[in-house]
Amino acid sequence: MPEPARTVEGWHVLHDFRTIDWSAWKTAPSADRTRALEALDALIHDWQHAEDEGYGSYGVFQIIGQKADLLFLNLRPTMDALIDVETALNKTVFADYLLPAYSYYSIVELGGYTGDPEQDPWAKSRLYPKVRREEHVCFYPMNKKRAGADNWYMLSNDERAQMMRAHGDIGKKYRGKVLQVISGSQGLDDWEWGVTLFSADPLHFKKIIYEMRFDEVSARFGEFGPFFVGKGLDREALYRLFAV
Repeated sequence: MPEPARTVEGWHVLHDFRTIDWSAWKTAPSADRTRALEALDALIHDWQHAEDEGYGSYGVFQIIGQKADLLFLNLRPTMDALIDVETALNKTVFADYLLPAYSYYSIVELGGYTGDPEQDPWAKSRLYPKVRREEHVCFYPMNKKRAGADNWYMLSNDERAQMMRAHGDIGKKYRGKVLQVISGSQGLDDWEWGVTLFSADPLHFKKIIYEMRFDEVSARFGEFGPFFVGKGLDREALYRLFAV
């Protein structure tokens, strides 16, 4: 039986995608809209406090296309803490103008294919990443195939390690252009991993993912779910978005 790769886990992650009920928002009294935005302000203040204290990170992103309008991205030390984050959002009056679109729960991980992940000098920053709220985001879930000769889980550890090293070499070419956060979700959600990319230029998402398609790990073994792409929103941008 092939040996599983050793992993080290970090923060728990919730990608919470929502659609805005624009009809309800536009017809709501001005005072109600103000209260809703103030409730969102208070919530984001709590998220910022968690980040300042070192037990989490967050970001709010506007998603392009019709899959969703907003992504509320939160990282916390435990699943229970993420449940509290989600519940707090749902209890705000702001949430009265939101509809669920998609969500994904996972845990940041470092794999051991290319060495001992605990000896990685960047391990701490990779396991407990700070969300780049000022940049663009790309999120997608993925699996490794389990079909016939293309069954990732029946390969030896050495075979998988060799391919993952080559796969990682492509990613290294985009250092400084793309930050990648890998989170494992086996037994936690519908896919096996969640991939979150941050970049100042969304064109880099297209380039890195396209180039990786030609790598054997993706070409033979990659299965990909829906892609969500958007831009970070600060307080001023959020208020502009909801201006009527």
